[in-house]
Amino acid sequence: MNTWLWPDLQARSDRPELMDDPANDGSELLFALRELRVINWLLQAARPTVEGVGRLWHSAGRPAHLSVLDVGAGSGDGCRALLRWAEEQRVEIDITLLDLHPDTCAEAERLFRGERRVRVRQGDLFELEPGSVDVITAALVMHHFPEQVLGRALQSLARSARLGVVVNDLERSRLAWIGIRFGTLLLSRNRMIRHDAPLSVARGFRVGELQQLQRLSGLERLVFHRRLLWRWLVVIEVQ
Repeated sequence: MNTWLWPDLQARSDRPELMDDPANDGSELLFALRELRVINWLLQAARPTVEGVGRLWHSAGRPAHLSVLDVGAGSGDGCRALLRWAEEQRVEIDITLLDLHPDTCAEAERLFRGERRVRVRQGDLFELEPGSVDVITAALVMHHFPEQVLGRALQSLARSARLGVVVNDLERSRLAWIGIRFGTLLLSRNRMIRHDAPLSVARGFRVGELQQLQRLSGLERLVFHRRLLWRWLVVIEVQ
């Protein structure tokens, strides 16, 4: 069967995405990041992240200061939405953008140069210190992990957050795959985006897979909600 036209979505794909390759040419990666910023703005992709952070903030009694670590942040697509939310709620916020790829970190540093509330750090989510930050966010990151690593990645985030974790990710479905396949053909000229976007859907999650995560130690308070455009909002309270 032609997987371009009709992929098998019964199980999560384990195929690697092009942007995951650390050997990527820097110029092509930066072009992809710039296109992604436009696409994410058009789709209002940061909304579930902002909602999840707001939920944890309310549950914690609406503190005046909040520290946020955005893992796999790329060039910080969701960061500006969180900064606006903090201004609206009159919250003093500090955001750290964490990513593995040095070129991605350099692009984020360029974009947020002079923004005192944002800093960029190159690093690995498995090396975070326990209880080191109030809230950890992960937007379109968790689907990159294979089944045997996914639970450990979420447990690492939950251990490192004082209030909780917010995951903004994709629902695996036929309609989502069709929408993203043809949407990226219309909106993007970048081969990475055209290849990775539909593959990301094939690596997304269904209800049963999220329910399995709730059974893991440290993730018992994981809750999930469907959001527009085949998104999952996953919130893990750790208090």
